[in-house]
Amino acid sequence: MNRLTFFLLAALMLCALSLVSAQHQARTLFVALERAQAEEKQLDIDWARLQYQQSSLSKSARIADAARAQLKMAPAMAGRTQYLQGVVLPDTPPDAQQPAGGAAK
Repeated sequence: MNRLTFFLLAALMLCALSLVSAQHQARTLFVALERAQAEEKQLDIDWARLQYQQSSLSKSARIADAARAQLKMAPAMAGRTQYLQGVVLPDTPPDAQQPAGGAAK
């Protein structure tokens, strides 16, 4: 009877230690889950902020202001615009060889 009591006591201690270990692991995983969810929320907030920032930066009025201020660009005026007329592009590239007969199109 003494051996059986010792064996049952050892089994009880092992089960108790296993339970404590499982509880600790569960709490550790829960804390990690909470941190990951908090990080996900923060990344969602950052993503929404970046989308808003991108949309505000891509507005044409802001681009025009940046072109005038930073790049010193001006809109094209009719008096300063030069139009080219009468330019005819050849059908074949200039480096293409002509047929042996020398007939041109």
